[in-house]
Amino acid sequence: MTAAEAPATGTPQDPETADVVVVGAGPTGLLLAGDLAAAGLHVILLERRARTAANLTRAFAVHARTLELLDARGLADELVSTGRRIDRVRPFGGIALSLQRLRSRYPFVLITPQYETEKLLERRALSTGAVIRYDREVIGLHQDREPGTVAVDFRTPDGIRRIHARHAVGTDGVRSTVRQALGLPFPGQAVIRSMILADVRLTHPPEDLLAVNGTADAFAFLVPFGDGWYRAIAWHRDSHATEGDPADLEELRTIVTAALGTDHGMHDPRWISRLRSDERQVPSYRVGRVFLAGDAAHVHSPAGGLGMNTGLQDAANLSWKLAAALHGQSPDPEALLDSYHRERHPVGRLVLRTSGALVRVVMAAGPLRRAARDLGASLLGRIGPAQDRALGTVSGLGISYPPPPGTRRPAGRRAPDITLAGGQRLYEALRAGGFVLITPPGAATPPATPLTHAHWRDGSRTACALVRPDGYLAWSAPAATDAELTAAVGAWLLPGSRPPGSPPPERPLPDGPAQKT
Repeated sequence: MTAAEAPATGTPQDPETADVVVVGAGPTGLLLAGDLAAAGLHVILLERRARTAANLTRAFAVHARTLELLDARGLADELVSTGRRIDRVRPFGGIALSLQRLRSRYPFVLITPQYETEKLLERRALSTGAVIRYDREVIGLHQDREPGTVAVDFRTPDGIRRIHARHAVGTDGVRSTVRQALGLPFPGQAVIRSMILADVRLTHPPEDLLAVNGTADAFAFLVPFGDGWYRAIAWHRDSHATEGDPADLEELRTIVTAALGTDHGMHDPRWISRLRSDERQVPSYRVGRVFLAGDAAHVHSPAGGLGMNTGLQDAANLSWKLAAALHGQSPDPEALLDSYHRERHPVGRLVLRTSGALVRVVMAAGPLRRAARDLGASLLGRIGPAQDRALGTVSGLGISYPPPPGTRRPAGRRAPDITLAGGQRLYEALRAGGFVLITPPGAATPPATPLTHAHWRDGSRTACALVRPDGYLAWSAPAATDAELTAAVGAWLLPGSRPPGSPPPERPLPDGPAQKT
């Protein structure tokens, strides 16, 4: 038994087994469970809420990179039909920034309630065979050296139960029970102590799709879902309320009027909530056989709408690695699982910095700081490379990972959704859930490797590329022989092989605190 344990009350009855237990049925947990089940694993997803309990629709923005990952699961176009596209933004009265600059099939931000994303992901998870159990509160977790399993205890209406799994993933939010059971700290700070979020109707909608402004004392943001409802976010410098204090429509109207000059006839909120905005990140995304993803691993301000997107991208990175490790389709499963933290922790840190910078710009106090903010917004609209960098970070399209050992750029970068021979798009080929090898016609498919072999649409190209299941380049070369292709693919997919030049893997401590990073 390990130090990563939370005591349970009572005696668990009738333990069962699974390949993976996922805790938390928000978007991150649902995507992860669906991916793992689609890979043929026995997955149980535990959620504390009752099936009929509403999940607050806090997230509303789906960025381009997330839509690409959903496209690789056949879900993006259906989700797009549920919301409103925002293809330009005008920060603080500056020049409008066009999202059409994004080189993606989805050059926009999709505005849709979080429950629409969850509905599609839940349907997919169930269709692939994931077991979802609501009204199940996890109360304990521990790891055993032998036989190498994780025991998860949870409370049901009928008593306490236990599941033994080969791995567990905590996607259970900012107050993660899994993270607490692991004994991991969640360092950071509160950035905004009182922010109001609501979904409202407007009698006089704003002319711009996105209405946003900040004054010396107040900030407000209004964005349409496309079905008559608007998401409102409001903050006032002089508010002494804290998270948990009640929020009402009159307070929201007052703050929005102070920031925007009008409340646009705001009425009939379907929900309204006050919350605190924190910036926090766990030091390690992996402890032995347990992983953390989404808000359980990192939390930040809603500025930029990055939270749900980052969690979904965590899940897309982790799911194929867990599947490969459990199916024995990796030369070094432990090194592959370690790479989840190595790749995603820096991304989480970047998101904290980005959203933190945005919220501090919003909260700028004093005429000089606000003037500098407005000047910066104006200049950003005039400098193309700066726009591309900013839009790439927020959209997720500019996120990349370090090249794997023995490789060089473009390995680690996002693979664009090119059209392949026969008219199929790359992200359609990724729907099989595995690697995609792209070569000139005539190249032999490496033997005994579970992948999709496709060819360039341009028959004159000699390059070869191997694309990971999450849409990032694993390897590429200007040209390659059949033997070189077999070696490159085998370094990722065949046991007993390892990427050239890679050092011995760092083994996680199966029963101790998080490793230092």
